[in-house]
Amino acid sequence: MFEFITDEDERGQVGIGTLIVFIAMVLVAAIAAGVLINTAGFLQSKGSATGEEASAQVSNRINIVSAYGNVNNEEVDYVNLTVRQAAGADNINLSKSTIQWIGPDKATTLTHANAADKTTLGEEFNTTSIKGNNDNVLVQQSDRIKVIMYAGGVSSKLGAGDEVQLTVTTQYGSKTTYWANVPESLKDKNAVKL
Repeated sequence: MFEFITDEDERGQVGIGTLIVFIAMVLVAAIAAGVLINTAGFLQSKGSATGEEASAQVSNRINIVSAYGNVNNEEVDYVNLTVRQAAGADNINLSKSTIQWIGPDKATTLTHANAADKTTLGEEFNTTSIKGNNDNVLVQQSDRIKVIMYAGGVSSKLGAGDEVQLTVTTQYGSKTTYWANVPESLKDKNAVKL
């Protein structure tokens, strides 16, 4: 069953062959371990970045405090939103935000206008500070900014009973939706709550 090798030269060759196979196995295992460690590090950094982005989308939101419309000739010509940071949000730059307007006769996306004159607004919105030091950026939760949209520039002015869905998307990708409902009667009014 067992064969004894009596020649000394043959015994040494068997030992060297075993050593070469062993070293090759160690090298293959080391390369495989290096690949696994590298892949694990890549996946960890990718997962961390994805988690931070998801957290920013959830937490960096705005709250719409109030909404009103300016009434002119029994039509709402300007829609005004008062916004603030949601709890735990970072600085929110409204000039980098968009507003999706889904109105009675048109759907479009509004971008921030740099114009100071609100009458030139078309498919844009403007911002002005109510409380705080910046017209575009919500820095503290106590800051309030008025967002101004010209309904006549977006589609047509809003009549009694009209409804507009406004979805504000911040630079972080978080969304806040508000339904602006025009009251049934606009007679003898200069402004109405939406």
